[in-house]
Amino acid sequence: MFVERLWRTVKYEHLYVQAFNNLKEVRSSLTCWFDWYNHERFHQGLNNQTPDEVYYQKLSRQQAA
Repeated sequence: MFVERLWRTVKYEHLYVQAFNNLKEVRSSLTCWFDWYNHERFHQGLNNQTPDEVYYQKLSRQQAA
C-alpha cells in the first residue's frame, strides 16, 4: 500500500504537471524529486518528519544497542 501511495504522489505532484522532451530529462527530474521527497518533504504519517530523519533515527538506535 505504501508503494501505491508513493507512486500516486510521484505522478500527481510531479510527472503530470511537468513537460519532458526525452527520457534523460525524466530520469534527471525524478532523481531531484526523490531527493527532495526523502530529505525535505515532511510526511504526516511520519509525525511531520522526513523519511531520512525517521530512517537515520532508527539506524542510530540500532547501532547504539
